[in-house]
Amino acid sequence: MNTDYLKTRLAPCGLHCGKCFAFSNGDISKNSRKLKTDLGQFDIYAERFVSLLQAPVFLQYPAFKEMLAYFSEASCKGCRNERCKLFKNCKVRDCAEQMQIDFCFECSQFPCGRTGFDEHLQNRSVAINQRMKEIGVEEYYEEIKELPRY
Repeated sequence: MNTDYLKTRLAPCGLHCGKCFAFSNGDISKNSRKLKTDLGQFDIYAERFVSLLQAPVFLQYPAFKEMLAYFSEASCKGCRNERCKLFKNCKVRDCAEQMQIDFCFECSQFPCGRTGFDEHLQNRSVAINQRMKEIGVEEYYEEIKELPRY
C-alpha cells in the first residue's frame, strides 16, 4: 500500500483520520451526505409518521437532521494538513514535524507525555503506536481500516 495514502488516513499519533466525523473525505462525512440525499424531504413524512405509525420517535427527526447536516459538512483535511479540529491541545503534529518522523513510535523519545492529550487519548495513542511498531504501519492499517474509530 502507498505510504502517502496511509499518511492521509493515519495521523502521526496513529488515530484513523479517515474514520473521524470531522474528516471531510472520511466515511462518516461521505455516508452522511449520501443519507442526507437519500432522505430528501423526509421532514414532511416524519411529521406524518408520528400519528400514522404511532411512532413518537419521529418527533426527534429535526434533531437527527441537524446532526446529519453537521456530519455531512465536515471540513477537516486531516492532521497532516491542518491543525486538529477536535483536540485543540494536540502537539503531536508539530512534534512529528520537528522530529522529522511520520509516526510517534519512530521517535527515540516514544512514549512521551508531550502530546497535549488527556489520559484516555494518550493511552490510546501509545497503544496504537506500539501496535504499529510491532507489526508495521501497513499491516496495522489493514487491521483497522474497516473498524469504527469510536
